[in-house]
Amino acid sequence: MRIVSANLNGIRSAHQKGFFDWLDSHQADLVCVQELKAHADDLTERMRSSGGLTGYFHHAEKKGYSGVGLYCRRQPDRVVEGLGIAEIDCEGRYLQLDFGNLSVVSLYLPSGSSSEERQQVKFAFLAHFLPHLEQLIASGRDVVLCGDWNIAHREIDLKNWKGNLKNSGFLPEERAWIGHLFDRLGWVDIWRRLYPETPGYTWWSNRGQAYAKDVGWRIDYQIATPALAARAHRASIFKDSKFSDHAPLTVDYHGDF
Repeated sequence: MRIVSANLNGIRSAHQKGFFDWLDSHQADLVCVQELKAHADDLTERMRSSGGLTGYFHHAEKKGYSGVGLYCRRQPDRVVEGLGIAEIDCEGRYLQLDFGNLSVVSLYLPSGSSSEERQQVKFAFLAHFLPHLEQLIASGRDVVLCGDWNIAHREIDLKNWKGNLKNSGFLPEERAWIGHLFDRLGWVDIWRRLYPETPGYTWWSNRGQAYAKDVGWRIDYQIATPALAARAHRASIFKDSKFSDHAPLTVDYHGDF
């Protein structure tokens, strides 16, 4: 089973840069995408389905903003749009598809980098989201949450960690929150389990020459329940083509989808 997570920074822009051409040949079973920046009527047929995959979407109310999607090779048993919290769901940040005992989530956590107000929105999201994560891991289901978490957990997860200690995405409170998922709740960070010493950056600022110099952050994760995480045997970050300011993260799991 192959699962991809990719922040597209605009599905229409990523399409023009060849994302769906790449996807056609990638043989993925499930593809979680974030930051659609599009409504349903903005999507072409090519964006709705690609390479045998059918897309499901949770759009933001605000035009040209946020939104998540999930492409799958077979029809889900259940589709869950949002968390049931109006101020979160209006931004299109959570989409869950269930297949038997497997739940796959496309997730886009808020960024707090633009203002103190947005940082408080982010903290509120984290507070609301934690009980949901507790319920998911207690459910006994195989669950994987794929997406842009907008948090770098440890120093290895960003190049310039010393210069970002007081910046959104690497604040002590954010790092403690995501650490709690791993250390106390039992969620597993797939990349870090497979590659303990490899940074694995997935996002680069558009400022300066961050991409060329690989001054990046690892903020895109696949985080899974322990039994499913134990099936992960390989992960990769695709940088041969640049579809957005993020790079797609692929994880291969033993077993069929």
